[in-house]
Amino acid sequence: MAATSAGKTYHHGDLRNALVCAAVDLATEGGPERVVLREAARRVGVSPTAAYRHFDGRGELLRTVRAHARRELAAAMERAAAREPGADDPVLAAERRVAALCRGYVGFAVEQPGLYRAAFCVPRPHPAGESAPEPPPGEPEIRAFTLLGEALDVLGRLGAARPGARPATGAAAWSAVHGLSLLLVDGPLRRLSPQGRSVAVEATLAMVVSGAGAV
Repeated sequence: MAATSAGKTYHHGDLRNALVCAAVDLATEGGPERVVLREAARRVGVSPTAAYRHFDGRGELLRTVRAHARRELAAAMERAAAREPGADDPVLAAERRVAALCRGYVGFAVEQPGLYRAAFCVPRPHPAGESAPEPPPGEPEIRAFTLLGEALDVLGRLGAARPGARPATGAAAWSAVHGLSLLLVDGPLRRLSPQGRSVAVEATLAMVVSGAGAV
């Protein structure tokens, strides 16, 4: 039986999956720093030796958690875009989609800060001495950036954007929402009230949309 982390009960029909679910729980609770192979094994109820049959070390386990967190981030963005009402005006519809995707991005960071941090962590060996293999070459592009880039492409075409401008626009837009997310999660903006946070988010999204149409 496949493991599920929702109920904190792990079944060993698929030990690798059980370890991943435990590691996802650890990241959710405390970010990537909490993801340790021995602790995941303890939670599942197996020996570290059994866990090492499935993962070379902390680095490999953390990369698996990172991939999961990135999928969850993209899914949150897609859900936010799906909730956005359509518009008869194609430009307005494109602007709303860009804003909704960005809103979903920031919302995921605020609601799941541990997983958000894990999504962008750089796996390294654990201080205790566990070694980690080199990351596999050619890792796929982060889906969150792909979604945002595609939406900006549509908005750019409708606004007759300058040829070749989109890659820079995508990087600028991602930098804006990622930077805001970090400020809300770990920076001074974390002290904002819910209303203040909403104002900061909407102001940033308005800047992203207007900037995308201006290039």
